[in-house]
Amino acid sequence: MRSYHVDSGAGIGGLAIREHADPVPGPGQVLVAIHAAALSYRDLMVLRGDYVLPVKPDVVPVADGAGQVVAVGRGVTAARVGERVAGTVFPSWQDGPFGTQHLAQLGGSLDGMLTELALIDETALVPVPEHLSFEEAATLPCAAVTAWNALTGDGNGLRPGQTLLTLGSGGVSLFALQLGKALGARVIATTSSPAKAQRLAELGADEVIDYKTTPDWPSRVRELTDGQGADRVVDVAGRIEESLKAMKVAGHVACVGFVSQTAPPIDPWVLFGSGATVRALAVGSRAQFLAMNRLVEQKRIRPVIDRAFPFSKAPEAFRYYASGAAFGKVIISNRV
Repeated sequence: MRSYHVDSGAGIGGLAIREHADPVPGPGQVLVAIHAAALSYRDLMVLRGDYVLPVKPDVVPVADGAGQVVAVGRGVTAARVGERVAGTVFPSWQDGPFGTQHLAQLGGSLDGMLTELALIDETALVPVPEHLSFEEAATLPCAAVTAWNALTGDGNGLRPGQTLLTLGSGGVSLFALQLGKALGARVIATTSSPAKAQRLAELGADEVIDYKTTPDWPSRVRELTDGQGADRVVDVAGRIEESLKAMKVAGHVACVGFVSQTAPPIDPWVLFGSGATVRALAVGSRAQFLAMNRLVEQKRIRPVIDRAFPFSKAPEAFRYYASGAAFGKVIISNRV
């Protein structure tokens, strides 16, 4: 078998491919042939050396992947040979709130999915929705589960008829749009170009705001909602104060993170006056993954994929993803 390895901070140029003996599953472990892996922003952070969680030396990178069970260890009952599965990013986080006991994560403190064979605990696997390819299924563990947590993980959840605001066209935002529509919400999306606006509308966005031509996009959101604002915002840009200005009183902002090194400070008066809940989150539990997959299967949701690269071209896949040119997920496939 072959795996990619890298030291955090070594960059894309530090990716090295190596051959290993095929692993053998121990008690409670499952051996999965990884057919596809998907890149997320956190994978770039691992390579750059600025990921917020610990990264072990010489790690096998990439948190997202899907494949097929080829062997099981003693005592395994939750997986069978031949089953199509995906791994959970935080393997020990089964349900309930996140805590420091669940910090171990694939492609960070644990080896990840940029490999041909992976040993994974049976409790860290979920079945792949039947209508999805391995490439599509590989997109789900990080971005899709994060979006699902943003929409449903606060105990109240997005309800039919409510207005959801998504920012940009990254992986989490695209999944939030698709899942939000499946939950019956009206979705307003922001973007930076007419071409992306058209793609967002094709995915189901009810309204799209170009924030370059409409810098005061929070006011435009209010105009589109009869002065009320959005019920819920999925903020992936760190523009929390603007998100608060775009939402209803006592609404909900899911703070997924931000792609720049800094984010604007928040005026406490704006926060207090909004009456909003601002919830920082990272991915989600296995229980949330399973719940999301039920909706994905029921509504036949298909993830947006921009491009797939062969396993031998993984560095090129990272470079393309880092360029920001993709609309949808970038895949590294063992099948192309």
